[in-house]
Amino acid sequence: MDLKFSNRFSRQLPADPLVDRRSREVRGACFSRVEPTPTSKPQLIASSIEVAKDLGLTEEDVASDEFLQMVTGNLVLKDMDPYAACYGGHQFGNWAGQLGDGRAIALGEVETPSGKHLTLQLKGAGPTPYSRGADGYAVLRSSIREFLCSEAMHHLGVPTTRALSLALTGDEIVRDMLYDGNPAPEPGAIVCRVAPSFTRFGNFELFGSRGEIDELRQLLDFTIRTDFPHLGNPSPQTYIAWFSEVSQLTAQLMVHWMRVGFVHGVMNTDNLSVLGLTIDYGPYGWLENFDPNWTPNTTDKTHGRYRYGAQPQVAQWNLAQLGNAIYPLINDAEPLEAVLSDYVSHYRHGFRAMMASKYGLADWDEAEGPDVFSEGSHLDSLIHGLNSVMALAETDVTIFYRRLADIPTSAMHEPDDILVNRLGDAFYVKDQITARVIMAMSIWLRSYLDAASTIASKLGTDDAQRRSAMNNVNPKYVLRNYLAQLAIDQATEGDYSMIGELLEVLRQPYDEQPQFEHYAAKRPDWARTKVGASQLSCSS
Repeated sequence: MDLKFSNRFSRQLPADPLVDRRSREVRGACFSRVEPTPTSKPQLIASSIEVAKDLGLTEEDVASDEFLQMVTGNLVLKDMDPYAACYGGHQFGNWAGQLGDGRAIALGEVETPSGKHLTLQLKGAGPTPYSRGADGYAVLRSSIREFLCSEAMHHLGVPTTRALSLALTGDEIVRDMLYDGNPAPEPGAIVCRVAPSFTRFGNFELFGSRGEIDELRQLLDFTIRTDFPHLGNPSPQTYIAWFSEVSQLTAQLMVHWMRVGFVHGVMNTDNLSVLGLTIDYGPYGWLENFDPNWTPNTTDKTHGRYRYGAQPQVAQWNLAQLGNAIYPLINDAEPLEAVLSDYVSHYRHGFRAMMASKYGLADWDEAEGPDVFSEGSHLDSLIHGLNSVMALAETDVTIFYRRLADIPTSAMHEPDDILVNRLGDAFYVKDQITARVIMAMSIWLRSYLDAASTIASKLGTDDAQRRSAMNNVNPKYVLRNYLAQLAIDQATEGDYSMIGELLEVLRQPYDEQPQFEHYAAKRPDWARTKVGASQLSCSS
């Protein structure tokens, strides 16, 4: 197994002078050197060969004992430089002070055969100076969710950290899953995560909050040199340009989340990547029936700060905290405020363009002019109209868009009930499809089909082309909450086959895959209230 470690982060940035796992406040440092805690009986249960090949590893490497020992904390190669990063963050809107990698340990940064730099990080590898009294380990259920969702998001086209491997440690970890005073032992597990960088908004916030300006500048200069070299040499103007690019990347990420119905669940500032990647898969969830107020996080159930519909606004709030953190390097609030204002326009334009693509109307601006993406446009009317109609009856978002793609424009002339019945299996409760719902839905469908027909006529396209375009952006297969829970239930009994099968299905989320049709089914009734299939806690 041949991996070339460059370790730029740990070589070029200030380190904690102490080398031990003792939980403590760490000042003036970007990281603390700490090695993973060895595991007793490691077992590899899943891996991503794609990620392995990106690192320059072969299938034979992944099957080797050396690989297993490396991704479970038992083997530190001679060129590795393991560390836990130091950062802070706002959690649920409140400043939490120092947080840091409490159960994640970076093994080091690999320079790949293609010239990329990718950091390997073990999640669940034992205590670090940032564990804050916790044990630093992770359990199987949360690790399965992280492994599968990391890869699912990548294949959906959503920027994300990746997952190289999922392994059991052979050790039992005690967790109180619902925080209700009923702790129980669970199988321990480790996910090896991979990303160009794991730098978060909170890395900069901690230095800014402490007035550690030299360290703040070192971290930002390093980040620009390594991950944003096209911006040029670091300077106050470069810092503003960097903040603007981070803002745009974040806006694009929010558009993707909204497109596929993903709800992160814990959008604290320490869980947002400066590279615009989805990071830290905790109590996330997939929107099954359309509900902008839904959150998968039991901790957030009362206030819904991180609910599906609020994610774009929360991202802007988080960006404001990042702007506050780097302000001492710029000493001018106006350009930072301008970036935050621009975020709104970037997101809104991206969102409208995304919705047009979900409707199969991505070329609308070519046919009607760019104003169709403006506020108050016909497109806006379709978006708001559909949101209102979907609220009338429990409607599966993923299935709805796939069925919508199948409806020919000629169907606008069909009777209301026949037209709406074309969406039949997208509805959860048949009794909810009343005459009022049928009328409202048919009005919206005719408005949509009329727009699609007009654009097709102007551009010389047809229903088949629209359907193909829609199915390229509206997935058929997503990691529905109940599917992840079924895989967890089976794995807890020692059967890991569903993990591999789901991984295979989710690698082609836009394809039909008739042999896996059952994985495209809407949420069953039993999953409405089952723990893990409806809502989750932060316990992992």
